[in-house]
Amino acid sequence: MDKFKFEGGQRTLFLGMIAVGLVSMVLTFFADDALHTRFWTNYLHNTIFFLGISFALLFAYCAFTLAYAGWFVNFKRIWEAYAQFLLVALILMLPLIGGLWMGYHHLYHWNVPEDVATDPVLYGKSGFLNKWWYTLGTLIVVGVWYLCASRIRSLSLAEDNGGGASNNFAEYASIKKWSGILMFFGAFSSAAMIWQWLMSLDAHWYSTMYAWYSTASFFVAGLSLTIITIIYLKGKGYLETLDGNHLHDIGKYLFAFSIFWTYLWFDQYMLIWYANNGEETVYFQTRIQQYPVLFYGNLLINFVMPFFVLMRNSVKRKHGIMMFAAIILFFGHWWDVFMMVKPGALHTAHEALAQGHGGGHGHEAGFTPGFTLPGLLEIGTFIGFLGLFMYVGFSHLSRAALTPANDPYLQESMHHEVI
Repeated sequence: MDKFKFEGGQRTLFLGMIAVGLVSMVLTFFADDALHTRFWTNYLHNTIFFLGISFALLFAYCAFTLAYAGWFVNFKRIWEAYAQFLLVALILMLPLIGGLWMGYHHLYHWNVPEDVATDPVLYGKSGFLNKWWYTLGTLIVVGVWYLCASRIRSLSLAEDNGGGASNNFAEYASIKKWSGILMFFGAFSSAAMIWQWLMSLDAHWYSTMYAWYSTASFFVAGLSLTIITIIYLKGKGYLETLDGNHLHDIGKYLFAFSIFWTYLWFDQYMLIWYANNGEETVYFQTRIQQYPVLFYGNLLINFVMPFFVLMRNSVKRKHGIMMFAAIILFFGHWWDVFMMVKPGALHTAHEALAQGHGGGHGHEAGFTPGFTLPGLLEIGTFIGFLGLFMYVGFSHLSRAALTPANDPYLQESMHHEVI
């Protein structure tokens, strides 16, 4: 079978997951504090997590295309389909943008004018950290990303009607052109938007490695979801031309980028801590002292587990082990983004409530549900966003053949062999 059928049972499952997410979000909103900080951090966390996965897979697709890689052609339709989520992610960003202008969330300290006026650090960054940059940057940048993803997808599908691989170099050349645009524009714009969306939650802190670190986390999560999808589709009788050699190479990328992520984790922690710069070390001090399970659990899940499980070559061909590792790492990097979002946003909410915003009072230090650790409402929200992501991805996956029959590099992919 080469044409994926999006079956009713799959649709029901994903819609059920979305319903779980909606119920969790409603419960979070009405059980939250006056500023609904738990709700908005859950919303931001999951929106950026799945947006980041879509972008990372699109970026890898473009990089492989420009490198004339042929081995990934057998499963490139999966990446094309998941990249189309960028349009949905752009729509999901609109409530966050609206909150900056209308004041119904207090996620970002730099969006409080009276604090910016009296805080020299915030004032010094106000040329970049402001609602105009956030709004226009999000709309333009994610819009361009989706434009590239959409054009690449259209050209890829046009190859199917081209009459054979020898006649498809025009489409392939156009795909390379759009891939070059995405890589050039995306390399710079993704860093700027990661600074806006995530790093500025801790507005007094910065790291030159943060964009690399975040992108590596998104890519590992995307590779994990790719492995889960491939094994699932193989189990349903699809992707017959994809074999253990392809899975082995995806597993190598999963292992390699898990190590790369760990290098960046250590790089930020060791160099910033060693320099003893108070403005920067407070980021780690807060997480080590107040969120130790999040901090050390992050390293355990995302480094120790893949290091010991994926090191041997033979395991990268075993569906059971690869599925286990992919599920753990997918959740692990959701955990990683949770730690990026929650502490900084909670600190901002503390200050806002203490100053009387929302008519409440500042929180007391200690365990805070939904912030110190993910709770059931966080897991439920995650399930809902995952269901939405998969529904969109599978919908696009079902609209074309899984194997791009006329891709100029399909034969190379079909005969791919790892020694």
